[in-house]
Order: sequence, then structure tokens, then C-alpha cells
Amino acid sequence: MMGVHIGKMLMITGIIIFTIGGIFYLFKFLPFFGNLPGDFTIKKNNFVIYFPLATSILISVILTIVLNLILRRR
Repeated sequence: MMGVHIGKMLMITGIIIFTIGGIFYLFKFLPFFGNLPGDFTIKKNNFVIYFPLATSILISVILTIVLNLILRRR
């Protein structure tokens, strides 16, 4: 009986990960995501470090607002 619950949990987790991946894929078509003033790029000889601080904060704020609106209605 426990295998059924684990199977459902894995399927839901997979759908959530797939959806988040699709959203991030679509972000590359929006010109302002990843190019905000607080996003840092450090380029040295053979490597690049990209730290999207402002983009991360913006996504966090948007998700917080959306989830609060969704969860308060229940």
C-alpha cells in the first residue's frame, strides 16, 4: 500500500519540476530577466561566475504574492 503513495508523490514532484523548468525556459525570452542592475557577472581568464541576485529577489517576491493569493482563498 505504501508504494502507491510514493508513486503519487513522485509523479506530482515530477510534474512540479517539469513546470518550473518550463517557466525558466520561457524566462530566457523575457529581456529583463537575468539583466537587471543587481545581477552580477564576474569574468576571469577561463571562467565566468554569474550571480542573478536582483532576478532572484524579483522572482521570490512574485512567487510570494501569487502563493499568498492562492492559499488565502482556501
